[in-house]
Amino acid sequence: MTDLGNYRRSYEKSELLEGNLPEDPINLFKKWFIEVEEFDGPGEVNAMTVSTFGLDGFPKSRVVLLKQYTYEGFIFFTNYDSEKGKAIAANPNICLSFFWEGMERQVIIKGKAEKVSENISDGYFESRPEGSRLGALVSPQSQVIPSREFLEGNLKDLEHEFQGKEIPRPLHWGGYLVRPVEMEFWQGRPNRLHDRIRYSLLPDYSWKTERLAP
Repeated sequence: MTDLGNYRRSYEKSELLEGNLPEDPINLFKKWFIEVEEFDGPGEVNAMTVSTFGLDGFPKSRVVLLKQYTYEGFIFFTNYDSEKGKAIAANPNICLSFFWEGMERQVIIKGKAEKVSENISDGYFESRPEGSRLGALVSPQSQVIPSREFLEGNLKDLEHEFQGKEIPRPLHWGGYLVRPVEMEFWQGRPNRLHDRIRYSLLPDYSWKTERLAP
């Protein structure tokens, strides 16, 4: 047995109090995102864990990059035929989570995923580097493949096919908008008495806030 019981730290960098809460959780997310970006620098502050219920009945989580957020929700892009895409098609209730170690913060978002419009997917696809656009065509995401050489061979073929030409967005690739129904903000505090504030969406689309025990 590997004992990790001595892995611990004291969280003392900030606090989350009711007197400072905005009415809309997206405003708090934006504030935290900007603060983390300023603290950590140009890293992948937009890296988030996306959790879905698979067709086999098991939950599964993977790290995906957040690409846009608005007052409607959170947008990421992927292969619709991937394992996560098939899971979302069967059950659109998913969870997003961010862990920002430097600022001792975590955000957990429960929401419903839906495909974004084709023009949004087209616009983002066109903004990607050429290699990433070709990669979306090359990879049968989540499927079993014979070897690494299979991917690299397909990439070379497509590089030749589309040399000097526009690379079209494949119909099986695009974005999801996750509309939040609950957002929880966690701020590390000393003695494990962390701040946890939960926003819950009400029928009139206003938000109720509650403090949770750590």
